[in-house]
Amino acid sequence: MNDQSFYKHHVFFCMNEREGKDARPSCGKCGAEKAQKHAKKRIKELSLSGQGKVRINQSGCLDRCEEGPVLVVYPEGTWYTYVDTDDIDDIIDTHLVGGKVVDRLKI
Repeated sequence: MNDQSFYKHHVFFCMNEREGKDARPSCGKCGAEKAQKHAKKRIKELSLSGQGKVRINQSGCLDRCEEGPVLVVYPEGTWYTYVDTDDIDDIIDTHLVGGKVVDRLKI
């Protein structure tokens, strides 16, 4: 096996949903599924998915609930929050394609 990561960027969207009115906030109740599906579709449309490129995944709780919804980009370990698909597009265009952190969304 070589020293390179299997993916250039591996993106994890927290999809956790907590039950109960007194539970901590949860990403799954803040549009995470819609955002993750949008990102996955857009990456495919840009022909950026697959080995050596970008992988968009769902994850369980990433334990940054009060800052959510959240996603994390590896191998950099850059954490983002977002509001809508425009924010997701900004992360894709600026970070995943352009190689620059989106400071306004960085946690």
